[in-house]
Amino acid sequence: MSTEQKLANAGPLGLMGFGMTTVLLNLHNAGFFPETTAIVFAMGICFGGLAQIIAGILEFTRGNTFGTVAFTSYGCFWQSLVAIWILPALKLADKPDGAFMGWYLLLWGIFTLFMFIGALKGSKVLQFVFLSLTVLFVLLALHNFLESRLIGVIAGYVGIVCGLSAMYLAMAEVLHEQHHKSILPF
Repeated sequence: MSTEQKLANAGPLGLMGFGMTTVLLNLHNAGFFPETTAIVFAMGICFGGLAQIIAGILEFTRGNTFGTVAFTSYGCFWQSLVAIWILPALKLADKPDGAFMGWYLLLWGIFTLFMFIGALKGSKVLQFVFLSLTVLFVLLALHNFLESRLIGVIAGYVGIVCGLSAMYLAMAEVLHEQHHKSILPF
């Protein structure tokens, strides 16, 4: 008798946390909402941050290095981004200037480019998520380096598409696992 237990796929949890949080922030970046609100902060801490870190840890138990690194890293990204916004407001740190913020985002873009190369072994939708995320980080870095509102708005639209693609992949994986067949192609 086998004592091996099947572990759930934590990928959809991480993808949905990333996707929904990315869409909400980029609705702001694209100009639909003038202020970055408590909604984005809360999602960045809880769903984009904590849920992705949990998904990364669960992917570790499944032996999925890519999922572990992706979800844990991007979960920490969201938590660090919220800290960058909140710490100056609490007078615990200075607000970074545009160039330093640009470097922060560019480093995430370089990391994401390497994750995109890793995603080439995955589905086409996963590849699209990482490719669009790489473009998003580069655009956000340029937005900060150049202080260009137009580039920021373009980044917002790219971010909305990126986040929606992650949400789509999350649901495609959940439905595939639940129905034991492909409902949404991925």
